[in-house]
Amino acid sequence: MKWLLTILVVLLVVGCGTPKPTQPVAKPPAEPPALAADTIKPAAPADTTAAKSVTPPPAAKGMLKDTLVATKLPENLYLTIKVKDYGTMKIQFYTKDAPLNVTNVANLGIKGFYNGLVFHRLIPGFMIQGGDPSGNGTGGPGYTVPAEIKRRHDKGSMAMARTGDNVNPERRSSGSQFYICFQPTPQLDGQYTVIGQLKEGMDVLDKLATVKTAGAPTDKPLTPVVMEQVFVTTD
Repeated sequence: MKWLLTILVVLLVVGCGTPKPTQPVAKPPAEPPALAADTIKPAAPADTTAAKSVTPPPAAKGMLKDTLVATKLPENLYLTIKVKDYGTMKIQFYTKDAPLNVTNVANLGIKGFYNGLVFHRLIPGFMIQGGDPSGNGTGGPGYTVPAEIKRRHDKGSMAMARTGDNVNPERRSSGSQFYICFQPTPQLDGQYTVIGQLKEGMDVLDKLATVKTAGAPTDKPLTPVVMEQVFVTTD
């Protein structure tokens, strides 16, 4: 019996193997499935999720109501994100460096697409990502936007998520998913379209960086981080 027990122990050890070492690596933002599109199309209404507001938020002072055209963007254009329980962040768009992507996100904001959506992915020390109507990183409005890769990733940079190079060699941006960097992220420079920079609410971003998450692979906040209202202004 002793020799039989010895063989069983050896087989169990070999079968289980040894744990592989893990190393924290900065990961690019989660990417929705490839969505075939050659041109920017009108945004489809956002899907209803558990986080969506039951009633539309009140109009904010100075918010734009008419959709924009990429060739006629105002020089100063801002996206304001009111995050439930955390505060407000205001981002200045790079209208000259990323006019197509800015126009797309701004028009989604004007139409109320982002109101009530959650930040579905958060990696401390890296970034927070949102803009998916499905709330899990797989959705969007149904189209992609041409890449406009010019700006670098600084703390507070806002950039567009996208599918990987293997299915997206042109590095086209997601139709709605974006991320905001918690710190400078030079490893992403030259790969993703940066569309703006946080001008107000850096303290809010710092608070969001401390939110507890489920960890890999979803990196989903344990408590929903909701964009109560997202709107666009020229001042």
